[in-house]
Amino acid sequence: MSTAKDLFIIAMDPQPEHPVGQGDLSLALAGAELIDLLGAQAAVLDGDRIVPGDRSELNDELLTEASSALTRQAPYERVEDWLWRRGRDLSASYQAALEEAGQLTRGRRGLLPFGTDRLEVADTPAHRRALSRRESEEPVLASLAAAVGVGEPRSDDEPGPEDEAVTTVLAVVGDAVMELEAVRQRRSIENAAFANVWRVP
Repeated sequence: MSTAKDLFIIAMDPQPEHPVGQGDLSLALAGAELIDLLGAQAAVLDGDRIVPGDRSELNDELLTEASSALTRQAPYERVEDWLWRRGRDLSASYQAALEEAGQLTRGRRGLLPFGTDRLEVADTPAHRRALSRRESEEPVLASLAAAVGVGEPRSDDEPGPEDEAVTTVLAVVGDAVMELEAVRQRRSIENAAFANVWRVP
């Protein structure tokens, strides 16, 4: 299982008071994919730009797809641009892949926070592994989860990833999620203002 799949499984934990936004999760999934590509040496960071590495077999269809989607010509793609491009509807792709693999099942409980389908995570080794990573507060997964509102943000006193490139990706994910929230708030204000125009005094 990849970090992205572990993140998706964790994000499915029902939290009615703090539902996970599909856009937020898609951005974080794209970040998780990039972190796994860095770990597999399928990519490296040069500053904030993603330099593709070897197209070796990654043993994960979605990660292989992500590797193939990397820009392979200089000046290469910035991490932020990658998140927005690769992240488009990415949560739906992960939902479909996990359903097909039997990691998600249709059930009588477990409402998907950002959708209308009633799904639950199957009790599989992959599910237990994701929960174990979450409970152990593994820095990368914990940071990605916190970025989408699952769990508390990590404090500066807690140990973070040792890899500077991974730290860079996590920071850009956090910034992208905040940017998306700012866009939502701006649209909400604009919609409210438009509605007031048509309101009868």
